[in-house]
Amino acid sequence: MGVSSSLFSGVSGLNANGNAMSVIGNNIANANTVGFKSSRTVFGDLLSSQISGSGGTSQVGRGVGLSVVDNIFSQGTFETTEQNTDLAIEGPGFFIVSDPATGNASNNYTSAGAFRFDANGFFVNPEGFNVMGYNLDTNGNTVGDLVPIRANTQSFTQSGPTANVTLNTNLDSDSVAIPAGFDPLNPSTTSNYATSIRLFDSLGSTHLLTTYFTKTADQTWSWNAVVDAGEVGGTAGTLQVVGSGVLNFDTSGNLASLVPDPATTTANALTWSNGSVQTQQITYDMQTTQYASPSVVVSQQQDGFGTGTLVKLNVDEFGNIIGNFSNGQPRKLMKLALAKFTNPGALEKIGNNMWAESSKSGVSVIGTVGSGVGNIFTNALEQSNVDLAQEFVKMIITQRGFSANSKTITTTDEMLAEVINLKR
Repeated sequence: MGVSSSLFSGVSGLNANGNAMSVIGNNIANANTVGFKSSRTVFGDLLSSQISGSGGTSQVGRGVGLSVVDNIFSQGTFETTEQNTDLAIEGPGFFIVSDPATGNASNNYTSAGAFRFDANGFFVNPEGFNVMGYNLDTNGNTVGDLVPIRANTQSFTQSGPTANVTLNTNLDSDSVAIPAGFDPLNPSTTSNYATSIRLFDSLGSTHLLTTYFTKTADQTWSWNAVVDAGEVGGTAGTLQVVGSGVLNFDTSGNLASLVPDPATTTANALTWSNGSVQTQQITYDMQTTQYASPSVVVSQQQDGFGTGTLVKLNVDEFGNIIGNFSNGQPRKLMKLALAKFTNPGALEKIGNNMWAESSKSGVSVIGTVGSGVGNIFTNALEQSNVDLAQEFVKMIITQRGFSANSKTITTTDEMLAEVINLKR
């Protein structure tokens, strides 16, 4: 091994440090790239040559080589955003995305959660790749295999028939008793007070339900629920009683008992003539008092709702894709999937903040949010995990290493020049 060998040792140092500078430059260039994971270079010495000397055989190094460029998957900081569809992962997981141009033939993985819904309702990243997830059954459980997350923007949500009505009222204890009782043909003179509320049937149609209260004796009132008879197969414009009962109050004006208890409409009385469910029955929550104060409805509400159209989409912290409908009823449409790897450092970069599975990374473990593959934050993005201060320190060290190896070459050149000058 002659003097010229040190030239190649210097060259190997220049190559290794040049590659290291490329990695550092790439890290710095992506310091503001959402979800970017930094890299580092690991060097290794090259196979040494053996030389013989008076003390025996020794080894002389032949330079340095690039062993591997490691991907650093440390957690980046989170940036709060205004978009509910911006998602950040806390933990080892990756979002799963797939290229629709290939028919979603293979999955890619990313930490960049700047997602949105496109014109066709698909949940996509900025490059148009579909975000993958699961369909949900009626109970909100995941079913089937991974599919592109999509929300039908023209979808409707089924109506919910009214089952419960809450009446928070006061009935005037000074009202005149009407012992004869309630007559649906003459409600105004056979009752002391009335209140109406709109309820929904199984098809989402609304019906007016009116409850008449009649004082029959001190601390005793009757109630009668009526609807337009034409809506339940009778003569339109007349009232039909669909439920009745008695309210008993104590001497302090508080409700003492109900007959029946609970207060309900009569079974099979709400036989709507529009073809909806014929067995609808309403249960009253009578939050009623009898004080010496004018009869008044403090509040009333019912739990039914009509058919609604999709007006907004968002994502919750459990990865559920939530559709908000015009009837005020949210609904879980699909669920986001996450993946993790035994050796994420061996994933292959494929550009645009995406990674591909490799033979060394291991097979992906796919699950849902909170199942060991990570948690998500909405209205947030994971920033690059590049530490600029550390990168600039590495840059100084790499520059010094490069300069030192260049000195090895120039010094060796001077030594070789001395050898050539021996003949002069």
